[in-house]
Amino acid sequence: MKITEVNTHLLSAKLSTPFSYSRARYDTRTAMLVEIVTDEGIIGWGECYGPARLTRAVVEELGAMLTGNDPLRSEFLWQELYARLRDHGQKGLLVQGLSGIDIALWDIRGKYFNVPAYQLLGGAMRTEVQAYATGLYRRDSGDPLSYLCEEAAEYVEQGFRAMKLKVGFGVAQDVAVTRAIRETIGPEVALMIDANHAYDTVAAIQLGRKVEELDIGWFEEPVPPEDLAGYRAVKAALSIPVAGGECEFTRLGFRDVLATHAMDIIQPDICAAGGLSECKKISDMALAFGVRTNPHVWGSGIGIAASLQWMAMVPTHTPTSLSPTQPLLEFDQTEHPIRQAILQAPITHQQGWVQIPEGPGLGIEINRDALNFYRA
Repeated sequence: MKITEVNTHLLSAKLSTPFSYSRARYDTRTAMLVEIVTDEGIIGWGECYGPARLTRAVVEELGAMLTGNDPLRSEFLWQELYARLRDHGQKGLLVQGLSGIDIALWDIRGKYFNVPAYQLLGGAMRTEVQAYATGLYRRDSGDPLSYLCEEAAEYVEQGFRAMKLKVGFGVAQDVAVTRAIRETIGPEVALMIDANHAYDTVAAIQLGRKVEELDIGWFEEPVPPEDLAGYRAVKAALSIPVAGGECEFTRLGFRDVLATHAMDIIQPDICAAGGLSECKKISDMALAFGVRTNPHVWGSGIGIAASLQWMAMVPTHTPTSLSPTQPLLEFDQTEHPIRQAILQAPITHQQGWVQIPEGPGLGIEINRDALNFYRA
């Protein structure tokens, strides 16, 4: 079997209601999908996290190097592509492009052997995962204390037993909103906070200490990703677990995070950190350091499906026991017209639980009409 084509699909959709996190405002959602075609008619799909037009250029460059190769040699191809361009990017756009390619190659491999991708990496440790709702962003108008509490209550009604709140809008405001959300959802629903690295170490510690009593599941990206010393300072100052890593790349980057004990929870994104090949290595390495892995998931249905294939194998968070702590699926609830439209069968939750697809490869089928409709 040989690779004959590597195609990119740049998609874009305007939002009916823009929303903001601590560092940016969204009025459009985009996706950059990778399609790898073989001479046996098997097609694999992947997705890249990051600036869509820039990752498309990377994939188009890497794709020219892939044509004519055996797609089942995914480990060789990963190492070959990385080595060819390592002088120009051990992190960032190069690895994001490589991630989408790697995911598509695993989709092909699973389809070739007619099994889910996870089966080829050792088999599933679980068949479903508990999801937490990612939402609670800021809107252009209205009182955050009102609309965020209403949104949080809706997630509880839908069956979610965990959710994540965006912070980073000033310590005093963050404290007020976090308290209001906790009062709304009660003590039995897990609540995490995410600053998207909008704070320095001083402000992050101030916020963390003021909300510690609210039983916060983790404090995500309290400081910029380059500041591992800042992560260690926040981690040492708080009882709240510190999480991060969506802006980190490959096992080599996470090696430094783990060896310096910078985080309690790492959050690689399979569409950014190196694909399924690399993320399996990262989560296994984290286990050796006693660090939890909770994947970052922010993208279309392809990214969700790939993350679920990986999460079938992510180690439990605690040593072997009768009741081990399991990883949680980040399940984006913000408006994203492309997310489910590109799938023939959407990936949904039932009372906060999501089944891991059992079909070949990623376990999904693509709706090409949606690709054409949202093409940028």
